[in-house]
Amino acid sequence: MRAMLFEEAGQPLRMADMAIPKPFPGQLLIHVHACAVCRTDLHVVDGQLTKPKLPLIPGHEIVGTVEQLGDRVERFKIGDRVGVPWLGWTCGECSYCRSRQENLCDSAKFTGYTLDGGYAEYTVADQRYCFRIPESYSDAEAAPLLCAGLIGYRSLVKAGQGKRLGIYGFGAAAHIVAQLARYQKREIYAFTRPGDEEAKRFALGFGAVWAGGSNESPPVKLDAAIIFAPVGELVPQALSAVDKGGTVVCGGIHMSDIPSFPYSILWEERSICSVANLTRRDGEEFMALAPSVPVRTEVQTFRLEEANEALSRLRAGQVQGAAVLLSGLD
Repeated sequence: MRAMLFEEAGQPLRMADMAIPKPFPGQLLIHVHACAVCRTDLHVVDGQLTKPKLPLIPGHEIVGTVEQLGDRVERFKIGDRVGVPWLGWTCGECSYCRSRQENLCDSAKFTGYTLDGGYAEYTVADQRYCFRIPESYSDAEAAPLLCAGLIGYRSLVKAGQGKRLGIYGFGAAAHIVAQLARYQKREIYAFTRPGDEEAKRFALGFGAVWAGGSNESPPVKLDAAIIFAPVGELVPQALSAVDKGGTVVCGGIHMSDIPSFPYSILWEERSICSVANLTRRDGEEFMALAPSVPVRTEVQTFRLEEANEALSRLRAGQVQGAAVLLSGLD
């Protein structure tokens, strides 16, 4: 099979011919049709996440069909369409797993980071951490749901029930969260790169009632804010924008350092929290909710061999919505 290999931080991925992996007990062999390109992939290949397996096949927003079953597989059959997310395995025994916080498992393994992922024509995955894909989505449309959608959903839940929601960084996750929030009758205030008029138009097209630069103040105080951009200096800006009792949710796995800020913008029971990974419960809830909204994903497709180009465009802020690799095996 063809696969894009990550071998060293800062170096482009390399196309390689590899043996098709064999599923172990409890695993599925999946013929990959689509794999979205996530900002977390950038953090991996740029060396900001420092403990990947090497060499590594990146990619953790995978959609494909089951081609072979390992022993003791019961949840799926050959031919089923499945999605594979970031969370690839947990121990089931640590205090976090036992308290329904498997996203914080001490021994967790992650697709496209410590497990090979979906920048390839085939991958294997633990059946317990795969999801059924709603029939209403094509493979390319479904791929961003597996991380941008799931992490966005978890971030929205963490943000609470407030009506006025700010979103900093209007990309793959934000354009999905905006649709969920509108479905819940909330108002969206979008913050984009200063001067990026196209990004503002994109946000307004997905229902934002206001769009401005990340250096601007919104016209009203916000009840909560979600930060998807990996920029630490946005945290004090978001705190200044939320009202008393408001919450600022950091929705990324990596962020630049947060600068010091006066206690006065945290006081009055404002709070900051992060979102780490996802749980299988998040996945089941979101996959049931998405077709009901219905969530629409904006995608730009690339061939598997164009993975480096897709990553470069994402790094430069030149992707509206989500970039998706198509394996082209068919």
